Amino acid sequence: MRKDIQSIIDQMTLEEKAGLCSGSDFWHTKGIERLGIPSLMVTDGPHGLRKQQDGADHLGLHDSVPATCFPSAAGMATSWNRALIQEVGAALGAESQAEQVSVLLGPGANIKRSPLCGRNFEYFSEDPYLSSELATQHIQGVQSQGVGTSLKHFAANNQEHRRMSVNAVIDERSLREIYLASFEGAVKHAQPWSVMCSYNQVNGEYASENSFLLTEVLRNEWGFQGFVVSDWGAVNQRVQALQAGLELEMPSSAGIGDAQIVEAVKKGELSEETLNVAVERLLTFIFKAVEHQKDNAAYDQEVHHQLARRMAQESMVLLKNTDHILPLQKKGKIAVIGEFAESPRYQGGGSSHVNPTKLDQILNELKAAAPEAQLQYTQGYALATDEVDDMLITQAKEAAVNADVAILFVGLPDRYESEGYDRTHMSLPANHLAVIEEVAKVQSRVVVVLSNGSPVEMPWLDQVQAVLEGYLGGQAFGSAVADILFGDVNPSGKLAETFPVQLSDNPSYLNFPGEGDTVEYKEGIFVGYRYYDKKQLKPLFPFGYGVSYTEFEYSNLQVDKTSLTDQDTLQVRVDVRNCGERTGKEIVQLYVCDVESRVIRPDKELKGFQKIELEPGEQKTVAFTLDRRAFAYYNVELGDWHVESGAFEILVGKSSQDLLLTTRVEVESAVRLHTVIHRNTTIGDLMDHPATAERTKEMLSHFGMGEALKDNPEMMLAMMRYMPLRALIGFGQGKYTEEMLAMNIQQFNSLLA
Repeated sequence: MRKDIQSIIDQMTLEEKAGLCSGSDFWHTKGIERLGIPSLMVTDGPHGLRKQQDGADHLGLHDSVPATCFPSAAGMATSWNRALIQEVGAALGAESQAEQVSVLLGPGANIKRSPLCGRNFEYFSEDPYLSSELATQHIQGVQSQGVGTSLKHFAANNQEHRRMSVNAVIDERSLREIYLASFEGAVKHAQPWSVMCSYNQVNGEYASENSFLLTEVLRNEWGFQGFVVSDWGAVNQRVQALQAGLELEMPSSAGIGDAQIVEAVKKGELSEETLNVAVERLLTFIFKAVEHQKDNAAYDQEVHHQLARRMAQESMVLLKNTDHILPLQKKGKIAVIGEFAESPRYQGGGSSHVNPTKLDQILNELKAAAPEAQLQYTQGYALATDEVDDMLITQAKEAAVNADVAILFVGLPDRYESEGYDRTHMSLPANHLAVIEEVAKVQSRVVVVLSNGSPVEMPWLDQVQAVLEGYLGGQAFGSAVADILFGDVNPSGKLAETFPVQLSDNPSYLNFPGEGDTVEYKEGIFVGYRYYDKKQLKPLFPFGYGVSYTEFEYSNLQVDKTSLTDQDTLQVRVDVRNCGERTGKEIVQLYVCDVESRVIRPDKELKGFQKIELEPGEQKTVAFTLDRRAFAYYNVELGDWHVESGAFEILVGKSSQDLLLTTRVEVESAVRLHTVIHRNTTIGDLMDHPATAERTKEMLSHFGMGEALKDNPEMMLAMMRYMPLRALIGFGQGKYTEEMLAMNIQQFNSLLA
């Protein structure tokens, strides 16, 4: 039964209250035995539990207990499968219960601003809607088991370079539409038990002591009910952090932070009521966690391994499949090349590194899947170095030239991607590139399987027939990739991020990772596909892209109304049919375009998606519901999301660049923006507004411009468009005075009232 929290707070000393606001060690909250307050364990785990063994290292980076290593978030996101991600979340929660862990630190919902970010493998997407939808499912899955989550890293932690000190400078609209929106839906719809603040500064204030983020936005606007915990070591000034809304400092500060809180209360610099609110939130969490603890909790490791296999199957993206080289026949001679086939790269480095319960070796799984085939393995390259080994290359070519097909397992070694530092380029290691190029010279049928946490450049793309993006597929990647390559499972993943042709194409290229301790997000809202669309820059592979072993047809796009207010919802339906010969899953994507806006907006934005499975010849109707937010942008002057009246296009298709069906609706805004006319308002602005256009023409006729406007309106308006009203005084040569200007301004404002 939940304790009487207020009664407990009344019995606590000032020192006990302050002490509850920091950890007792690296992974545990403080307990107070005399008041029946237990110590609880929190631990890492966006894609697998990483609970440290008793007596493990102080920093908590090694010797974790065995746990299921699921695909990392970069891969899970390409599944676009809400239900499957929630199922993985539930499995993570069950494993946490079995290990008496109360909070699993994840998921990570930071936006992929640059492909170089060393921690991108832990994050879902470049798109905030997709990211927040998937994070919601992850949280709901974990918390369904009575285990809390910690949505991280809030906010704008989009690089590892100088992450503990860098100041992310972001205009408010971009912050709201891109970087905060990635968290917003997850907070509102899933209510994580906690939110973890990031290391960095946001617009000049550390996230740990940023009251705008932690209180004004997170609590007051989004209605967050849980507690805020620091990333490990993210607290800059403990008292300021508590005042801003950060309840729990982790790890233990050895009493330093506690003493600062006590001193601040005694000096009157910190209200004890503020401290009491923090304690109440922490006690609410502690007793909720205790209530949900399950006695003798356990899980079936093999069942979870098979779930990891299903997740890995849907986390792979088939990027190229010339002449339907895939799926492969389970016979003949197959050259398997690349050390990854023996030593798979299946997860990223740093605090999320999981000790798997078992690990599929790719080569063994290929042999098991195709026992009649003759598989010849050669190493191809050495993972320990980037240097090209001529002997290994020669062996690879000899195996390939005598085979019916060559499968190359290449990608990014562990040292290329990790928490703590960013990549400096998008290239594969030199020895991986060499083996692709040399094998392609002697074998026309080459399949490349990539293991990497973030996009890579592919100068070799035209030299190979197929490319399967495997991301970091978890402990069951070996069996899952065999399922895909031999056609036992149809690939169904689609990219959750854009793959640029080259690094310099990325919108953040000129401003990543910044100068010194400042990084300016000068690309604004144009992150990922929003930039490539607007720039009309063709990527290597677009957002939402992925091919299948079957084909899908789209038809009959319908909306339930063609005219609506921004308070209405819009129902959208489309028919999708599998017109191929294999069962497959399709990810149906819906984008919204504001046809004509008075503010700069992306060409289109993702606002809906559904993943469906279809048998050959089967057709299903896919339904979407669009609310006000689907049409809105963030209006900084209003301090709110705003929908402009006008036409919007609804676009549906297979990817951001393959939109097959379009319809148009008219939306009427319930909020009328109040325009104030002043002496520096331009003639063009007045002519553009329907309420002031005629009065402006009348005014201009007093300057002898009436006939000119009739005879050649386009030329005259072009000449005068950006002339402010005050300039008419000079052009009036004494016939137009300040008094007349003031009268006209009053008239214009009355027309707009």
